[in-house]
Formats: sequence, C-alpha cells, structure tokens
Amino acid sequence: MNKLIITVLLLSISQVSMAQKNDVIETIPFELTTYNNILVDVVLNQKDTLALMFHTAVSDVSLIKDVTKDLASISWNEQDTVSSWGGESTSRRSNKNDLAIGDFSQSNIPIWECEQSGRMSVGKFGPSLFEGKSIEVDFDQKVIKIYNSLPTKAANYEKLELLNQNGSMFIQGTSILGKDSIWNIYLIHSGYSGSILYDDTFVQSNEKLKELEVIKETELKDSYGNIIKVKKSKLPSFLIGQHEFTNIPVGFFEGSVGRQKMSVLGGDLLKRFNFILDAEHKYIYLKTNGLSSDPFSEL
Repeated sequence: MNKLIITVLLLSISQVSMAQKNDVIETIPFELTTYNNILVDVVLNQKDTLALMFHTAVSDVSLIKDVTKDLASISWNEQDTVSSWGGESTSRRSNKNDLAIGDFSQSNIPIWECEQSGRMSVGKFGPSLFEGKSIEVDFDQKVIKIYNSLPTKAANYEKLELLNQNGSMFIQGTSILGKDSIWNIYLIHSGYSGSILYDDTFVQSNEKLKELEVIKETELKDSYGNIIKVKKSKLPSFLIGQHEFTNIPVGFFEGSVGRQKMSVLGGDLLKRFNFILDAEHKYIYLKTNGLSSDPFSEL
C-alpha cells in the first residue's frame, strides 16, 4: 500500500511539472544592461536582427531613426502625431511587419519611428506583443517566459493588484519619511533606468517630499528627443507590497506643475524582482531575486 501511495504521488508531481513545462510557449533570453534595460534579439521581416528593449510601459513597437535609414526590410506608409513625456512630435509608421523572437512570431505588426530608445537598443516593444499570454521575467536566469496561462509557480510569489489605464500598468507604492507614509500609484516602466520618478502633483501636494534635499540635476530625453530636466534626491524608505528598500534614489521633474502627470517605477527597482504578469494584466506577482540587495545606481 505504501509503495502504491508513493507511486501515485510521484506520478502526480511529474504530471504537474510536465503540465507547467508544456505550457511555456517560448523562453526568450535577454541581456540586462548596465542602464537597467532589458534587451532582446528580434528578427524583423525575416531579414534584420535587431536588439530591442522590452518596455513595460509601451503598447507599440518602435525603431530609432539611426537604424531605420539602413533597413531594407521595412517600408513606411504614413506619418502621424504622437505624444510623449516631453510633448507632441511627428512620427512615420510602417503598417504591416513580421516580428520573430525565437520561435514566437507575430504578423501585421505596425512599427513607429522614434528618435530615442534605451541605450544599446535600437527600438522597443511592450507586453502587448504577447497579448492574451502570461509573461514571466526572470532576472536570475535572464529569460522571459511566455505562457498560455498563469504558471503554477505564481502561487509562491506575492500577488499585487494592478491598475490598468489605457493599456498602462500601475502599482501602488509607499514613500516613507520618518513617521509619514505616503502612498501613490506608479507606472511600471522598465524603459526608465532609474528607480522612482515622482509626478508633479504628488510632490506639490505632499510637503514632506518638498523637504527632500536635491543632490543632483540631470536631463532625460524621451522617445522623440524632447529634453526634460530632472532633480534627484534620496528617499529614506520605499515599500512595494511587503518589500522595503532603503536610501532609494528618487527624481522629480523641474518646471511647471502638471508636466509630469504620473509617477514612475523604473528598471533600477524593477530588476530586483522576478515577476509574472497575468494575461489580463490585472495582477503582478513579485519575488525578490539575487539583485534585490545590490546598490542602487549612482545618482
């Protein structure tokens, strides 16, 4: 009887393991750059292999002008007005393209032309390329896994609700200054190499944040080359779910109130978690990884 029970248990474990393994559509290797960006090799129209950034805050595929001028595999059909952090710009669009990442491929993909992308990349794509699929990003193994359904391993991660606005994913975080805990929602933005970027209204409505010492001023360029000045400071503590990070670099925009309309959680913080997105982007599942205690990038 004991042998029978053990055999049944082993078979059950094996079946669960195989079911999860077989549910993986594609395993995609990536490079985590020194700028905290995720780079993936993508084949465009069966001809050009390009290093694109996996960008959690975009819905479209885009390529920078510096590379499009040398690509014979793409043709441009239209020009339109686009909006970005720094304002409005014009961009060319190519309507029907094939993209392949490993054995995973999509057809009839529109591509936009832009000025900038993450350093070392020539463009970017977002989670919408894997519409209807669960996405796992594993920084320990440096792979993205695509699943037909939520993998069972998600049960071992912390489950947090996402706020989805116009295809963008937001997560709640809490800034801690002394006895004050100030919560806000943050756009999950793997394209931003820093950790936290506050929106103007949030800063203006919280006096404690105004007391943060400005350590440095830098400049950012958005996808279309618009320059944005950012002031940098350090926050004593920041909470995401049950995870606390101390002495974390934060930034806020210089200029009139309302220019920066949303707060951002960037790559320097995101890389400290292996995470899973469910297919509907209603929840994110977080688990700290081997990078969780690494020093934050220099201000």
